[in-house]
Amino acid sequence: MAITAGMVKELREMTGAGMMDCKKALSETNGDMDAAIEFLRKNGQAKAEKKAGRIAAEGIVKTVVKDDKVAAIVEVNSETDFVAKNDEFQGFVEAVANQVVDSEAADLDAFMAEAWEADTTKTVKDALVEKIAVIGENLNIRRFEKVAADNGVVVPYIHGGGRIGVLVVADTDVVNDEIKAALKNVAMQVAAMSPKYVSREEVSQDYLDHEKEILLAQAKKENPEKPENIIEKMIIGRLNKELKEICLLDQVYVKAEDGKQSVAQYVAQVAKANNATVAVKGFVRFETGEGIEKKEENFAEEVAKQMAQ
Repeated sequence: MAITAGMVKELREMTGAGMMDCKKALSETNGDMDAAIEFLRKNGQAKAEKKAGRIAAEGIVKTVVKDDKVAAIVEVNSETDFVAKNDEFQGFVEAVANQVVDSEAADLDAFMAEAWEADTTKTVKDALVEKIAVIGENLNIRRFEKVAADNGVVVPYIHGGGRIGVLVVADTDVVNDEIKAALKNVAMQVAAMSPKYVSREEVSQDYLDHEKEILLAQAKKENPEKPENIIEKMIIGRLNKELKEICLLDQVYVKAEDGKQSVAQYVAQVAKANNATVAVKGFVRFETGEGIEKKEENFAEEVAKQMAQ
């Protein structure tokens, strides 16, 4: 069967695959469009496997919030920052985030096995593999988290075009623009200062004991002549200082006009102004590529390798 330019164009629009790949697929399947799509999917799988060993440490974080009550945050990685800025990649990440917010999957394996919302004949993993074939880089749905605010609101914040994403969950009896704006400021605080806990109440006794042990050793080494009771006071002071750095509500609010107001005091101030009760209950912070060891390569060598493929 003769393969026409129109058939190639149609297949390309349906799959996003390259023009020559589409022409080959139609030739191999004698012009059968469904068989050609299957051929490209299988070819895409082969490409994906070939690229799977390459490190994907770039990418973006996206958030989705439904009705202020339920939200999802997801990190999807690519190999290069160039692809991370690509509309095709960003659209895919947004689709993944929308799927997460609707999903009941408890972990990544269960999520990857779900039917893909945009085309339920595929799984999420199938959709990822096809996108790898289209974009030409290794991609990885690395992690996601879904949160809910039963008695309040979830507020998102994205920094640096997706470099950092944050969700803040708060209980509040008033949900208006001022409260949301204040919680967005709190989310910006989380993005900038990367706290470990919401408040001191979340810090485990094991953590406190471990830190005290380290601080005691430091204090004794620095001040061997000081008596135990003085060293004990020094330790308490240092531990309190550390807790102010790692606990969100204890941190100095980054926009504080006096340079002293804590996040807790800022939230209380906004709550009072709106005749509301507001309590920050939790947060999620994703930073793209954190914890992934990036492979350093000479750019010219990398280009030469790609040209040789």
